[in-house]
Amino acid sequence: MSKIATREAYGKALVKLGQVNDQVVVLDADLSKSTKTNDFYKAFPERFFNMGIAEQNLIGAACGLATAGKIPFASSFAMFATGRAFEIIRNSVCYPKLNVKVCATHAGLTVGEDGASHESIEDMAIMRSIPNMTVLVPADGVEAEQMIFTAAKTYGPMYVRLGRSAVPTLFDENYKFEIGKGVVVREGNDATIIACGIMVNEAVEACEALKSEGINVRVINMSTIKPIDRELILTAAKETGAIITAEEHSIIGGLGSAVSEVVSEECPVIVRKVGVKDVFGESGTPSELLKKHGLTAQDIVVAVKEAISKK
Repeated sequence: MSKIATREAYGKALVKLGQVNDQVVVLDADLSKSTKTNDFYKAFPERFFNMGIAEQNLIGAACGLATAGKIPFASSFAMFATGRAFEIIRNSVCYPKLNVKVCATHAGLTVGEDGASHESIEDMAIMRSIPNMTVLVPADGVEAEQMIFTAAKTYGPMYVRLGRSAVPTLFDENYKFEIGKGVVVREGNDATIIACGIMVNEAVEACEALKSEGINVRVINMSTIKPIDRELILTAAKETGAIITAEEHSIIGGLGSAVSEVVSEECPVIVRKVGVKDVFGESGTPSELLKKHGLTAQDIVVAVKEAISKK
């Protein structure tokens, strides 16, 4: 199975997008080699703006370009794009509903050795709390590329969460990404795993492990965190009676919270959340961190069995 980091796919997608849409511009906060926007700079230097280590100015400049009819893609590490620039995103992007795409890389624990200061595990919670903001998390490189092209042709503020580490390619050229729609990637009726980002692959591996024990679970790739696919969640709740969420993010305010909000209002069922348990990250390899914080396929297997026992 081939692997590519979603940040790598993002950089390649920007170049392809720039070739077919001359209104696309790209901004970065002096991290273009890491965020992979450097690919766009090499292809279209006149449409690339390095704003330096000044994330608030990065977003503010993107707003100005948006008001002039451009389609700005603004990038930095997730910790700084959503943390340092929060007020600008809230008041200057989302309040006037400007066409700015905040594409943040190095999200989650898989930032690895950079440690807690750079491991953003709160960004989805922060971004989905803002009115008018769409929040997207690709599961692999194929989905990341489609997501970027869809973002460019869909008006409005968007947050795209991208990762540092290479992840397995789950989808092929027949896959179709659509904002606001989750996708069933495995069928089953004993329980449902709803995952996003790198955890979709872990969910698929958990599904296969459970199948060997005679447990058949449904797996959903929920790549749009907001607006979330309420219909698909409720169908899963009614048909399987138990939901397990999996995310490389805090269990507070992210995918698990969004799913729980839906089912608690319309179809209460047991929900188990696999994610970071209200602690900071730390320095280590991605695999070490995912194992320590309980974000592996085996952790999902345990959560599924616990949820089924509560049905």
